[in-house]
Amino acid sequence: MPKDAKEKALAEAKRAQLDYERKLKAAREERRKSFARAQKAGSSLAEIAKAVGLHRSRVAQVIKGE
Repeated sequence: MPKDAKEKALAEAKRAQLDYERKLKAAREERRKSFARAQKAGSSLAEIAKAVGLHRSRVAQVIKGE
């Protein structure tokens, strides 16, 4: 692979990784907010956990931001 092509491919991989990390961070924040809204609306951790298919301790961690 020519040097320019290799550098271009590596730059593309780096951009893709940064894009992935940005989207993942946004998705985690949206999930945390939605769990917190459900809790504020009166849902228990167990109810939220059952609705989303997680253990209630994991839901609590997400709400805390861990």
